[in-house]
Amino acid sequence: MTPSPVPYADVVCGVTHKLLGGPRGGLLLCTAALAERVDRAVSPFTQGGPAMDVVAAKALALLRAAGPEFTAYSQQALANAQVLATELERIGLRPLTGGTDTHLVTADARPLGLTGREVERRCEAAGLLLGRCAVPFDDAPPAAASGVRLGTACVTSQGMGTAQMEQLAGLIARVVEDGSAQRAREVAEEVRTLLERFPV
Repeated sequence: MTPSPVPYADVVCGVTHKLLGGPRGGLLLCTAALAERVDRAVSPFTQGGPAMDVVAAKALALLRAAGPEFTAYSQQALANAQVLATELERIGLRPLTGGTDTHLVTADARPLGLTGREVERRCEAAGLLLGRCAVPFDDAPPAAASGVRLGTACVTSQGMGTAQMEQLAGLIARVVEDGSAQRAREVAEEVRTLLERFPV
């Protein structure tokens, strides 16, 4: 039997536009033993016509991911997420797993007496984008949810490091503690200044 693409799974799914920084789309890796069954399941039943420019862009993203620059980027995205998780915990947004070992941080807003939706709304008004999500034992209605989810892939691609994660957590703290329009405008100005240093 052919070895798995990763040592702990026979099938691995992912998206190409998040961590790979490639085109919007997905990928599915599997062992050679499963390849024919997976191919039959995907095409023509669930996959539309392939856009060859997207296929080429995915190939380029995978080629780049095989290089040392991508390793450095991935390590920085992880370091950024770990610092962000620590700083969010300091301001009362408790990471669900006590931290993170990926580029994602999922935190519980209940210790602050807020819903994830309210944290999302306050941050969005200040130019900070994050998403609300459900957390274990969440009594909030789905539209509100009690958690927030943040990722460091994009900001790492922009060149931000751990110092900027501390700064971002501080900006989040300011709008979480004061949801006024005035505070949102003040923080939004600081977000604009930060983005001038680290453009998209």
